[in-house]
Amino acid sequence: FSQFADTVNYLAERMKRAGVPKVEPVTGSSDNPTSLVWRFSPRSNLRDRVSQGNELDVLVATDVLSEGQNLQDCAFVVNYDMPWAIVRLIQRAGRVDRIGQTSEEILCHTFLPAEGVDRIIRLRSRIRQRLRENAEVVGTDESFFEDDENAEAVRDLFTEKAGILDDPDDDVDLGSMAYGIWKRAIEADPALEGLIAELPDVVYSTKAHRADAGHPEGALAYIRAADDYDALVWLDDQGNAVSESQFDILRAAECEPDEPALPRRENHHSLIRKAIEVAARQGERVGGQLGSRRSVRFQVYKRLAQHVENISGSLFDTPELHRVIDDIRQFPLRPVARDALSRQLRAGINDADLSTLAIELREAGRLSIVSRHQQEARQPRIICSLGLDPLENSHQ
Repeated sequence: FSQFADTVNYLAERMKRAGVPKVEPVTGSSDNPTSLVWRFSPRSNLRDRVSQGNELDVLVATDVLSEGQNLQDCAFVVNYDMPWAIVRLIQRAGRVDRIGQTSEEILCHTFLPAEGVDRIIRLRSRIRQRLRENAEVVGTDESFFEDDENAEAVRDLFTEKAGILDDPDDDVDLGSMAYGIWKRAIEADPALEGLIAELPDVVYSTKAHRADAGHPEGALAYIRAADDYDALVWLDDQGNAVSESQFDILRAAECEPDEPALPRRENHHSLIRKAIEVAARQGERVGGQLGSRRSVRFQVYKRLAQHVENISGSLFDTPELHRVIDDIRQFPLRPVARDALSRQLRAGINDADLSTLAIELREAGRLSIVSRHQQEARQPRIICSLGLDPLENSHQ
């Protein structure tokens, strides 16, 4: 990966000159990036018919491939340059570290500039400054390291040592994350889009589950509540909430398309009844569908809502701003909007400029992922649920 299209084209050309076989560049100017992805990673994209002579061994890409693509036939990621947005490193690795990856180990290599070059561009010091600004925006508990002069800590950040990047929930709301999973699923199997749309509410199933102390048996529920938020809930067999982490709950639900369904657990419906109460409490505490209080969506919504109160009755209190706030409350942010708003939050943007930016994004159709289904008047209801039966029971 490189941030720059010129660098990508240069590297691919140099590799070809050096005799590296089956290498192609991918940038925003490529005619059909998806076809190159299929040639590079046919198995994970269900494109087994790609002929061996047409497969690619090396893909050199900009971040046009860092989101929404399956590259898990591969187990090596090389960052030729370090992106200014650190989350890009996670997104790049996430293209190969995903469902369907068969390698026991994924290797991620990142080039650091030579010491002489670093003295000129001051990359490490600029990264520290960026992180300090980030801490000022999101709170001191988000500081990445105690000693700003610790160069090794900066290196650890980019190599994901010491669990620095272990908590992925903070910057992603449920809607945005679910949209990404859905998009990849229907790209892999377009028939799913029609099948799932026809499923009735309250549909349920049960799957085998490898239970342990931190991941007990019980039930998962996806609930759409009356006061405009969606929630995932995981309850153990006694009706206690297991985790509020969206990632953990989705991992517990994860299964292959041919996973066999098991008989319904006896207490399934009683657990789902309790799940509605748990979802209501979680929504009141963490902002409901807006996600974590530290997520970009939550921060932008709260700041704009407060800004509207402050300017109420003035010329700046416009219908366009109210529509922006409604969209952010109801719908997940598009990745391009999340990145743009996140950058401005870290840079210390004021409320007036933040509202202008959000309005511009909405007018350009780049703010929210608006679903026709979500626009309908909503009553509290259970969308679906999944029982988790211990593996030993499924073998009986």
